[in-house]
Amino acid sequence: MTEQNTLGAPAAPEAPETAPAPTGVPVVPAPPKDRRVLRAVLRWSAAVLAFGVAGTGAAYGLVQPERTDIPGLSTRSDGRWDYPALVKPTLPPGAPLPFAPDDADGIHYAGLTQLLLPAPLGSAPDPALKLEKDSVVTVDTFLQEYDPGTREKMKQDFADDGLRQIVGRGWTTPDGVRTRVYLLRFHASGFADTFKGCGTGMNLNGVSRMEWEDAWDKALPANSAPAADGVKVLEESVPFGDEQILAGCVESGDVQAVILQSRKGEAPVVPLHQAVILQSQLLG
Repeated sequence: MTEQNTLGAPAAPEAPETAPAPTGVPVVPAPPKDRRVLRAVLRWSAAVLAFGVAGTGAAYGLVQPERTDIPGLSTRSDGRWDYPALVKPTLPPGAPLPFAPDDADGIHYAGLTQLLLPAPLGSAPDPALKLEKDSVVTVDTFLQEYDPGTREKMKQDFADDGLRQIVGRGWTTPDGVRTRVYLLRFHASGFADTFKGCGTGMNLNGVSRMEWEDAWDKALPANSAPAADGVKVLEESVPFGDEQILAGCVESGDVQAVILQSRKGEAPVVPLHQAVILQSQLLG
């Protein structure tokens, strides 16, 4: 479907703390195999975005493109979900957009909850995801996604590396996929760079090994858009147990997104690709 319902007006944005100056820690590029996946992400992004500037908030709608415009997805039964139209929240007066000339560090001044990917149409909230008020996720709840042996060190790293807040959203869909989306806000991009919870060694709970997901490699044309840093798409290696886990990670300035999907048997990759693309666009 190419038409979607429009979300209501965004809630009033949070008043963020003043972020310290960037630490200067460089962004580590994703491995070459992952960078090839990013070329497809960028091609999708070009097809998906429809911009409509509106004041300092620079609101835009994210509209599904025709399936025939997307490499490797030429039929209507490709497994993509229908999302509501997405709108960037209005910024506080005078606040710059992330990555604008006066915000090169990519600080997100909008409320973190407003940057969360909404649940797709027809999904149901995930009762297993414990949320506090305003979709806040405690550090201990977030760390339940990781192996018990790594949680203490990760918690200490969060305390040392400037973690400010975690928010989350979870849902299940009729196709049996369970999705959890987490946004982690740090004091600056240099702190977000230190996050070790994404990658082949991310130590998810009950997962022996993750590997770079390359399902799009064969569909990428030779003249794909240049690769970008900060996005990773991974899948649980075969053999896995009763269910397979997929992971998508988006680093955007002071915010790190972690998207986890799982399903009994083999998990489909298209919904993860779609969620990563839309979440990355919401983060700017």
